[in-house]
Order: sequence, then structure tokens, then C-alpha cells
Amino acid sequence: MGKKNKRTEAEAPSQPEIKPDEAIVNGDKPNNNNKKKSKKPKHDTSPAVIPTVTVAIAGSIIHNAQSIELATRLAGQIARAVTIFRVDEVVVFDNNGETGPPEDTNSDENESGAAFLIRILRYLETPQYLRKALFPKHNSLRFVGLLPPLDAPHHLRKHEWGAYREGVTLKERSPDGVGTLVDVGLSKNVVVDQVLDPGTRVTVAMGDSWNLDADISRQVESSSKPRKEAGMYWGYKVRYASNITSVMTECPYEGGYDHLIGTSEHGQIISSSDLTIPTFRHLLIAFGGLAGLEESIEEDHNLKEKNVRDVFDIYLNTCPHQGSRTIRTEEAILISLQYFQEPINRAVQRS
Repeated sequence: MGKKNKRTEAEAPSQPEIKPDEAIVNGDKPNNNNKKKSKKPKHDTSPAVIPTVTVAIAGSIIHNAQSIELATRLAGQIARAVTIFRVDEVVVFDNNGETGPPEDTNSDENESGAAFLIRILRYLETPQYLRKALFPKHNSLRFVGLLPPLDAPHHLRKHEWGAYREGVTLKERSPDGVGTLVDVGLSKNVVVDQVLDPGTRVTVAMGDSWNLDADISRQVESSSKPRKEAGMYWGYKVRYASNITSVMTECPYEGGYDHLIGTSEHGQIISSSDLTIPTFRHLLIAFGGLAGLEESIEEDHNLKEKNVRDVFDIYLNTCPHQGSRTIRTEEAILISLQYFQEPINRAVQRS
């Protein structure tokens, strides 16, 4: 990974470069008296990219829990935090693949680290009416019934109607033999016009008709469409990374993450109101494990740069003057996501 230019602690946060057209949109018209009048840009017909926020978490934080019940509660706190602050993606990373990703099989074996955390996060993000079909019985899920629900917008109740619903495809064929039956958590299954393998989670556009008895074929849509079309938060995706390098190189978004933020008690102290995050398409915020991001970077053999400030665009302490000697990662995530709310909103408004 190439070395990046960094701000020193004495420097004020740099303002993003504002192009003339952008400045006019934001109300700060530049002085163009000595410049030729630029031609009006052509209308851009390409679809707008909705900015995303990704949180990267070390799976080793699970090792700090004294029992599987406490580990489950820890994972539940993280799931609630990322849902409250509308995080789009959660990456759980290992220290050089020490545990590996979870396996989709029935098992009585205890998982730990990244595999355990990923399984709980995925389970909680899934609407309740789909969990039995999508998650085999597993020892790691023994205590999930103790956790509070996420109550996210896509976790609709049986009596609620929404423009979109999450569903799971069924083995049974549709009455007319065309398309696929989908359980969307209502009193009756719906039919989609695509032929899909059973046991697949899908997002279904429900249309305007509440009549489930009507012979209506509905559409399967991308899970990103509810947000693009209606501005609805539609849950988070979870993926596994074997190390810090994989967090970045295996990014599912085109062009990768364009702004990287690391968090630590050793980071730079900037108040939330003074922090300027540049306009971004895909933002990554990373949290370390029990020994911080420094250890994760030191143990990553794929990284040539061992200075954490050379890996991230900015390295921040989001909770200075703490009263406790330690802040647990699940606490740091909640504190930091609140800290970043206004800087992120300002960056999105400028885009």
C-alpha cells in the first residue's frame, strides 16, 4: 500500500477542493472575473452513486467475552449500533485468518472470533420470519433469543404492507407453473416472474395491490433499490476478511473505498464540529481488536507500511479525556458513529 500524505496534529483539517460548479451549488460562488465563462456542462445521465459507510471490526474482540452468552450480547450491541447509524457494510477481519469465515452447516461446535461474530450479525440483520429457513441450527445461535430486535425498516410485521419486502424462495412451484413462490412473511406467499433456486433470500417489489389473492406476478429487485428509490435504510451486508489488507483489497464496491479512517486512543484529537471528511463514494471506518489497530497492522504480512498513519487517510481519537482506562470496541463503535454523524452529513451534502 502506497504511503499517503498526512496532516500533522498542529495543522487544521484541510478543506476539500471545491470546483467552481460545486461551489455555486453550495452557496459559495467563486470569483471568476478573470476567467472565461465555462460552457454549461452536459446533463449526466449516469445513475447517481449513493455514498456508503463501511465499518471494519476485528473479530478478536469476541475473545474478551467470558462466555458464549456474553459474546452473543456483545455481537448484539454491535448489530444495534450499526443499524441505528445506517451502516451499509460490516467487515469482520481476522489477524491473518486465524479463525476463518463461518460455515453454513449444522454444528454443535463452538465458534470464536470472526466466525462467531459474522454469524450473529447476519442472523440479527435477517427479518425474523426468514431466519428459520435461512439459518440452520447452530450452537453459536443458542442465546440469540435474549437479544433485542434491530427493528430495521425491512423487518416488517405480518400486518404491515411495504413497497418492498424481504423474502425467501420456496421449493413449491407457482400455481400456473411459471415463476417462483416466495415467502415474504405475509398470510400468503407471492409469485415472482423469475425462476430461482429455493432457499434464496430476495428483495421483492410488492407493488400497490394489497390483494394477495389476485393473480399478480411481482418482481425481484436489487437489495439496494429501496434505498435508491425510496431513501429507506435496508440493513447491512456482512463479509469476512482474513486481515486488514483484505478489508481494503476485497471491497465489493467499484473503485474501492476512497476514504479510510482509523480509530484509536492514540489517534489525532479533532472535535466533531471541526472534522472535515472529503466528499466520498465509499467511506471505511476501522476499529481494532483488544490491542488496537496497531497490532492488526503489525501482524499483517501483506502490509509493507507498519505505521498505522500510513495505512489510513486519518487516524482519530473519537473519545478523548476518557474516564476509564479502556473503552471496549462495542462502546467505541457507538461513540464513534455518533461522532462521525455530522462530518459525514456535511460531506454528503457537498456531493
